[in-house]
Amino acid sequence: MNSRKGTFISFEGIDGSGKSTQIKRLFDSLVSNNIDAILVREPGGTQIGEKIRSILLEKDYVGMTPVTELLLYEAARAQIVAEVIIPSLSEGKTVICDRFFDSTLAYQGYARGLSLESVDFLNHLSTGGVEPDVTFLLDIEPEKAALRMRNRQAGNDRLEDEGLYFMKKVRDGYIDMTKKYDRIVIIDANASVDRVSVQIEQKVWEVLRK
Repeated sequence: MNSRKGTFISFEGIDGSGKSTQIKRLFDSLVSNNIDAILVREPGGTQIGEKIRSILLEKDYVGMTPVTELLLYEAARAQIVAEVIIPSLSEGKTVICDRFFDSTLAYQGYARGLSLESVDFLNHLSTGGVEPDVTFLLDIEPEKAALRMRNRQAGNDRLEDEGLYFMKKVRDGYIDMTKKYDRIVIIDANASVDRVSVQIEQKVWEVLRK
């Protein structure tokens, strides 16, 4: 993928961190500035990926093992990378992805306790080595995120129902990852929506101008 022309941006964070709002704001800002951008989400974004997503998030499947969960995420990822992300980047588009392989490392690796080396291997296999140019980690305490989640109308999915202890492990995993990967930018999600947007846009324009 060294010959790719586009820019790949991913957003990470525990549930309730405000990702959806900031992703939409960034997309609208880029489009208004005549940047050819697309939005994708993980898992999902393709016909196959959406089928897998429904299995992963359905509460009926509480008996799913961590390994099954991991492999389903990787399968959905392999499909969207091949079908959507690589073609879009080769066309020079800016791809904004709601979660990517960092989520798998945080949730299935750090929080579920699966081997980080195994997760890393499968992440690389499913993406063919494709990595985001910049990743925004919207960081917030799990307790505050839980309060936000209670105020929204939509019900929780299977992973969102895991509880505070699980989300604390996910957050700890994300923070540990920021020490290893320079592309991950921590954003304080406790700040106002406008303040968060400004920080994200400033960094994105830096990346786009390179």
